[in-house]
Amino acid sequence: MAVQLYPHQVKALQETEQFNKVGYFLDMGLGKTFVGSEKAKELKKPLLLVCQKSKIEDWVTHLVDVCGFDVYDLTNKKELDYFLQVMDGDKEVASMTSGIINYELSFRRPDLLKLKDFTLMLDESSLITNPSAKRTKFIDKLNPSNVILLSGTPTGGKYEKLWSQLHLLGWNISKDLFYKQYVVEEWIEDGDSGFKMRVIVGYKNVDRLKAKLKQYGCIFMKTEEVFDLPEQVVIPVMVTNTKEFRYFMRNSVVTIEDKKLIGDTRLTKRMYARQLCGQYSKAKLTAFQNLVESTDDRLIVFYNFNEELARMKAIVEDLEKPISIVNGSVKDLSAYENQSNSVTFVQYQAGAKGLNLQKANKIIYFTLPQNPEDFEQSKKRIHRIGQKNNCFYYYLMVRNSVEEDILETLKMRKEYDDELFKKYEEAF
Repeated sequence: MAVQLYPHQVKALQETEQFNKVGYFLDMGLGKTFVGSEKAKELKKPLLLVCQKSKIEDWVTHLVDVCGFDVYDLTNKKELDYFLQVMDGDKEVASMTSGIINYELSFRRPDLLKLKDFTLMLDESSLITNPSAKRTKFIDKLNPSNVILLSGTPTGGKYEKLWSQLHLLGWNISKDLFYKQYVVEEWIEDGDSGFKMRVIVGYKNVDRLKAKLKQYGCIFMKTEEVFDLPEQVVIPVMVTNTKEFRYFMRNSVVTIEDKKLIGDTRLTKRMYARQLCGQYSKAKLTAFQNLVESTDDRLIVFYNFNEELARMKAIVEDLEKPISIVNGSVKDLSAYENQSNSVTFVQYQAGAKGLNLQKANKIIYFTLPQNPEDFEQSKKRIHRIGQKNNCFYYYLMVRNSVEEDILETLKMRKEYDDELFKKYEEAF
């Protein structure tokens, strides 16, 4: 199948033609998958692809149907054995062979360390930022001839996440020197312990960093530099706070729907505070129903907890609208693909990254994530190449609740953690 690339994708390949180790740091929605797979074909070596578990099926389909690779799912031990046999056989046959495995399982496949003369491709390569993690240590032990890194994270300004990937491209700068030259840090005192901790507050010499990375086969592209995509419109839908939420925040315990919620640790209290603003909020469920009833357009709905899905799904079923679901257990997009009035439920962990949902132009956020990367990535599921309509984002928010605190934190691109929740909790 001939692939028709966009001009910016062709440019990325042309600018890295002479490199066998490359990093494509393209903003979400710019088609890193196509650029990376075309580069893999050009390198004419067997491919080992490491990705998120939720993306294995998508990559198998792409590499088979679009690229013409023979693909083995290395999460299956039998397929792993077949893959290793092919790799030991005819080199010409092996050159169009690919094995795919997820990060969490990769280090449990020690036979992969035997591989030689192959291309290593890491999808969402920012997932190896922790040098002490098992996945990172395992990937460091691999001995590929070629390397392809795919990530959208550094284009969002998270340059510290680059360091753990640099040696794969051949730049063996130490972490201390990298931080000294490119990262701005401050020592901040922790309010509880009194200890000081080092916090990243900004970056410096960014143009110099990008120029240096270009020498190691790196390409950076932002969406606004490439396309004039449609406008993004945020519409907050505010609902009334509840006495149960206020009581829980003051007392760390509440009984609701015959269930006793006990926030005996900050983690459990934060979780139940969010659930009281989600699955237990009748006002929010009513607002969700009103939104679904108000349109016959495709809708994408992001959520966190399984019980949220169960309650929203029951509402949509009563409205007799077709449903698609993407979460850790299910990936069924048939209704989304075939029904213009479908409602597609997506759990953040499974679908905030990588899904192409630009047939829709409306997203409902039933509850917010706590991770800013998941939040920003989720918006790009519809605001991407091929989208011709303005994109609308409906934030269902409980007024005067932890959700407002989470949203403000996400806007600052910070993760909402126990320390931030503690400051919110103290206001009650």
